[in-house]
Amino acid sequence: MAVYESVTDAIGQTPLFRLTRLGEGIAAPVYAKAEFLNIGGSVKDRAARSMILAAERDGHLRPGGTIIEATSGNTGIGLTIVGRQRGYRVIACVSDRSAPEKSDILRAYGAEVVLAPTTLPAEHPDHLFNVVRRLTEEIPGAWLANQYDNPANPEAHVHTTGPEIWEQTGGRITHFVAGVGTGGTISGTGGYLKKVSGSAVTVVGADPEASTYGGGDGSPWFVESIGHFVHPETVEDLWPESYHRDVVDAFERIPDRESLLTARRLAREEGLLAGPSSGTAVAAALRVARRLGPDDLVVVLLPDSGRSYLSKLFNDDWMRAWGFLEEPRTPQDDEPTVRTVLRTHQLVTVPSDASLADALAVLRTAPGGVAPVVVARPARPYGVVAGEIVGSLSAAAVESAIAAGRARPGDPVTGELAAPLPTVGVGQPLSSAHGALGTEHDAALVLLDGRAVSLVHRAELDPAAAGGGR
Repeated sequence: MAVYESVTDAIGQTPLFRLTRLGEGIAAPVYAKAEFLNIGGSVKDRAARSMILAAERDGHLRPGGTIIEATSGNTGIGLTIVGRQRGYRVIACVSDRSAPEKSDILRAYGAEVVLAPTTLPAEHPDHLFNVVRRLTEEIPGAWLANQYDNPANPEAHVHTTGPEIWEQTGGRITHFVAGVGTGGTISGTGGYLKKVSGSAVTVVGADPEASTYGGGDGSPWFVESIGHFVHPETVEDLWPESYHRDVVDAFERIPDRESLLTARRLAREEGLLAGPSSGTAVAAALRVARRLGPDDLVVVLLPDSGRSYLSKLFNDDWMRAWGFLEEPRTPQDDEPTVRTVLRTHQLVTVPSDASLADALAVLRTAPGGVAPVVVARPARPYGVVAGEIVGSLSAAAVESAIAAGRARPGDPVTGELAAPLPTVGVGQPLSSAHGALGTEHDAALVLLDGRAVSLVHRAELDPAAAGGGR
């Protein structure tokens, strides 16, 4: 057994596991590289060590310095483990959309955690990336790791992950599948595998359906740490320099539900407790493998541990509340769910850049005269993402404000916004959904796969009125 002088020496050399159950009936074998077995629980340990060593070598990080990074959690954890081992202060600026477990883990390792939003225009001063730049300028001796544009990020995988996979498969690998976040993992690993194989290895990016990497509209999704989000008010959309587009041969675009349910299957059927982006990658790898034969060999990279997502992905209540889970809670459960009262007509919404006059025209067609106000986007091919609902309006309230002279028809709707309507998941029992209304609202938005698809009223959510049976 290996003996190490430091935990950082144990980064890398992660095993491959064949997916025998999820890959049942598929001719091409699919092997998963378990990066969650790195000391910090993710593939980002490799990039963290590489970036710190390069910064020390180049004189950007000196004794007593401070490491700063914008992170969804994993890179921050890796930087904290390596950085604290080497005597540095670490400040991890974490996306407010990240699972809370990641912030807890960061603090446990000794990082200072700053939460900041990412669902803002890139130019907004409070955007996560601008917060870290400001901190770097203000703190003497600070070094911004900047995994998105740091060449030491993909280089880590050129020197470690790629060679490991090539050796582990005896050079038999024909397809490499991984998610694309900063792009470092797929660019470095894929680039190495292409070079060593004479371009025989096909590199496939696993991407959330809405991510712009694979051709989506850039609206939010629910799988952390991969994909590329674009706020509609962003002036210049910059892609990471760590992502080398020429390395990726094709994309498999995976809906959130498929990603999340595949990750849950990984744990229950393969014994691999991995995060939601692993679900995205495995779902993509299985699609690829189904098109191949027994002489092919697919390797899919599992980026991080599912232990960081126990409050989300592996929490049945969370999955139901966001509309990702619909199966009965127990085999004996026959309580009606929101699905049984789901309306089939199109959801009526008001764009956030509308005038009150335009909003009234919309509201008069909405059931009950109530509708959500959503971030304005040119097109919404994937529906209304819950994260882009900014408030609600009622026809009665708007008409009252205009009649009283508090507002004019040409005024923007943003001046009259009421609180967002509560949300209920399509698979929630009616009893818990009815309770979500509280006392302030008479209607709720129904979420299917994290996106609002309909509106239901209090009477429809009353379990007694709905009767028994599913």
